[in-house]
Amino acid sequence: MVEHLRQHHGIRDARVLAAMREVPRHYFVPEALQGNAYGDHALPIAANQTISQPYIVARMSELLELDGDSSVLEIGAGSGYQTAVLARLAGRVLAIERISELARVAQSRIRALNIYNATVKCFDGTLGWSAHAPYDAILAAAGGPEVPEPLMAQLKVGGRLVMPVGERRDAQRLVRVIRNADGYAREDHGACAFVPLIGRYGWSEQT
Repeated sequence: MVEHLRQHHGIRDARVLAAMREVPRHYFVPEALQGNAYGDHALPIAANQTISQPYIVARMSELLELDGDSSVLEIGAGSGYQTAVLARLAGRVLAIERISELARVAQSRIRALNIYNATVKCFDGTLGWSAHAPYDAILAAAGGPEVPEPLMAQLKVGGRLVMPVGERRDAQRLVRVIRNADGYAREDHGACAFVPLIGRYGWSEQT
């Protein structure tokens, strides 16, 4: 999997590749799908959610440009896999998951892997987690119609936010927002498809 990320997708960040090598992806997928855990594709998990394909996990992590002191906010923890990867790269990871059962299981998984610099909490991720703001980096693993204003506000000057954004629920562009002293710079990093970002500043639960 890691060699595919390097050779086929051009992932170059050595720390990201090492984290992808260290975190056991099969531990975060349903038992019946564990034989497919290291393929380069998303897989279904509970509650009609997905675990992102390895390339997307690696690419989003690389775009955050993390170091060992970084404070990271993750929106949409899901299985906890991206959380575990981020925890290998950053000093602290605060993850939000709106589905309580997923949040509980994700928290137990990362603790079972002896990861203690990451915490998963259940609530509306589009509101961010203001008590610990500002953040060096914010990652949202669900697609919204626009970047939620609370997340923009909770980003440090010099910080980076990566999330899928699009007018349709089933198709987005991977966007990176960098906050600078004068405002925000926005970059487009290509097409992607994620589950919808549900919440006050995202999509409603109704289809």
